[in-house]
Amino acid sequence: MLEKNFLTTRTCPVCEEKTRVMKTRSRLKPSSVDDDGCAHFSDFNLYYYTIWICENCGFAADEKTFMTRMPNRHLNILRKVLLNREIKIPFTEERTIEYALTSYRLALRYLDIISGKASKRAKFTHQLAWLYRDDGDKELEATFLKKAEKLYKEALETEHFPTENLTECTVHYLLATIHRRLNEPNEAVEYLSKVIHNPSARNQDYRAYEQAQELWEEMRAFHQE
Repeated sequence: MLEKNFLTTRTCPVCEEKTRVMKTRSRLKPSSVDDDGCAHFSDFNLYYYTIWICENCGFAADEKTFMTRMPNRHLNILRKVLLNREIKIPFTEERTIEYALTSYRLALRYLDIISGKASKRAKFTHQLAWLYRDDGDKELEATFLKKAEKLYKEALETEHFPTENLTECTVHYLLATIHRRLNEPNEAVEYLSKVIHNPSARNQDYRAYEQAQELWEEMRAFHQE
């Protein structure tokens, strides 16, 4: 398993100390991908290692956040929370499901503290649902899919797209997949229609347009059986 990851060190943006992290190698090819983007690999779960945790101060975030200069207002808030407390998260090269879940919960907590973007919170919450999916916990998967749905909708109302590698069409498509998985077909069709009938989607976001068409056909075939 470890050949898919490698050990390296990075500087924590909050405490500015060096911390060990496990970086996943790029260009890994998944064995399958779910309709909502959850990638599956043989004997490996990519999402166990998506969130890095500083072993010194306990700050948790994705690689992009660790490698990008944070606004001073966010740093000041996080330093007040973290640097005066003993939040020690032991480093481990091989993570368990429990460790992965903890990493996401910490990352979401810190996003809440700084009033982070809804799109980012939606992404992490959606990935939390994927962890529960992989673990076979359908109830908690559904709980976090519902939370991700609300956050994606908040992002549509409050943010300008594209953002966080998401376009508006992609968010509409993801909402369709979430509603479908929550057994809400009418809502799923509503969001698929927003993509398929968007005159600019075919040219500006062909991938989301293509996926929406495929899911539309799949749902129609299912209901005709």
